[in-house]
Amino acid sequence: MRDDDARSVDQEHHRPPDVDDKTIEALGELSKSLETVHRVRGHLYSAHQLVGGADLTLDKVVELMREAGHQEIADRVERELLGRNLLPGRWTFQILEEFDDGYYAAFQEIERDAREKLAGGRRHIYEAEMKERRRTHGMPGHEATPEE
Repeated sequence: MRDDDARSVDQEHHRPPDVDDKTIEALGELSKSLETVHRVRGHLYSAHQLVGGADLTLDKVVELMREAGHQEIADRVERELLGRNLLPGRWTFQILEEFDDGYYAAFQEIERDAREKLAGGRRHIYEAEMKERRRTHGMPGHEATPEE
């Protein structure tokens, strides 16, 4: 095993003294889980924009149906779909706000608190140590940092 100074690619991602491998692995998994929740948030924003765009397109649908003489269908689209809630009482912006202020905020705070208490606030220690183990020293494209 390498000495502690050679475990990480740089000081910013260096493991604090007396932090064991299981703790670093657990923090890495917590970070990975948070990254997945970041992706979920992005998908929710995509859904927000897609549903909003679909709703705005319904204006054109209603107009074209009326022009084509399909008043009953135009009326139904206008009455039942245009401006409809995605979930009871909620448009997508309301879902996003609840997600951001609740689950997402709690997840970020817990992950940050765990890093502060267990690793001095350092991020991606697990990945930095993996990079150091996997890179080929002296080989182009395998530098530890951009400055190397």
